[in-house]
Amino acid sequence: MKIGVCGTGRMGAAIAQRLIALGHEVTVWNRNPAKTLPLTDAGATLLATPAALIESCETIVVMLLNDAASEAVYRSPKGILKAKLSGKLVIDMSTVRPETMQSIGTSVTQQGASFVESPVGGSTGPAKEGKLFALVGGEKADIDRAMPVLEQLCRRIEHVGALGAGSTVKLAINLPLLVYWQALGESLTICQPLNLAADRLIDILSDTAGAPAAMKGRGAVIAKVLSGAPLGPTAFGLTAAKKDLATAVHFAKTLHADLPVAASALACFEQAESAGLGDADATAMSTYWPQQRAKSKS
Repeated sequence: MKIGVCGTGRMGAAIAQRLIALGHEVTVWNRNPAKTLPLTDAGATLLATPAALIESCETIVVMLLNDAASEAVYRSPKGILKAKLSGKLVIDMSTVRPETMQSIGTSVTQQGASFVESPVGGSTGPAKEGKLFALVGGEKADIDRAMPVLEQLCRRIEHVGALGAGSTVKLAINLPLLVYWQALGESLTICQPLNLAADRLIDILSDTAGAPAAMKGRGAVIAKVLSGAPLGPTAFGLTAAKKDLATAVHFAKTLHADLPVAASALACFEQAESAGLGDADATAMSTYWPQQRAKSKS
């Protein structure tokens, strides 16, 4: 199958790698073409504009950073909506505000294309292995058409409602996890006077009802950083995580709801980003807080 991938940041690139490994003919576009080099070296074709990408493929997977990027890529003079969309299938896996997904999805379908929103749970490792968790919104006929591709990228696919529903559930999934990374940092801070070995402390905290499943994969990494090791590879960047928290807080306001815990965590993520951790993995929040206290004491 000839598939386009629009947006090749960490997740978009991992998805493209998965599709190439499965034998698909993959075409890519990214705002910074240099970031597509590993993909073109692996056999992907680079095109100059989102519109050109759309017209070269029957199916297009979109993975963009935020609402502003989505609006620009869809609505710019050489964007997706300027292409000949009739008959195409657009699967948008970005994590954006529900109203953004509704707006761009409606604009796509009005031009005769199928549109499925499918923000995904999981980081770059699961993306390369086809083990993402898809939160799908859209019309059943469009989703049925997208299933052959989604099934190659995802371990679980949940159709949760109309356009916007997938984005809503994705924000709901990310919110408690991101709050947890900050809360874990605070837990580690109050344990500092005990001088317990980092790996032992993380093992204790991981083996409790309060620990999320993500600790199985990230706990050992956090312990190593607490022991002085450098930050490891980034699976889910801190800046991207901060964006998801900010998106959830903003969306809640449109519902006349407050998210006080998420808003407080967001302020902490913003502080860590300002300290230069934007490109680090989001789990750096768990080590940043106790390290800040240690610095203040020295």
